[in-house]
Amino acid sequence: MSRQRTMEKILESEYVSIGELVRITGCRYSTLKYYTQEGLLLYKQEEENLTRRYERVGTVHRIEEILSLRESGRSMAEIKERYHIADSK
Repeated sequence: MSRQRTMEKILESEYVSIGELVRITGCRYSTLKYYTQEGLLLYKQEEENLTRRYERVGTVHRIEEILSLRESGRSMAEIKERYHIADSK
């Protein structure tokens, strides 16, 4: 098992793991995994068995937007529609 990076190192990094996103945002791992599976969070993955890496700044911003939309009463279908349209532009 690898050592966890310090929060300082995480916040300096361009790319982070899903576990590091959990630490940055306070969201549950299962929530972020669900958002990823639904195509709401984009990632890079060098090979099939390697860790998915998320662009830190953009992904944290998107998570904050999704949480805000959820708090305002938007359904996941509405949120997915919004981001699938935005990502295809």
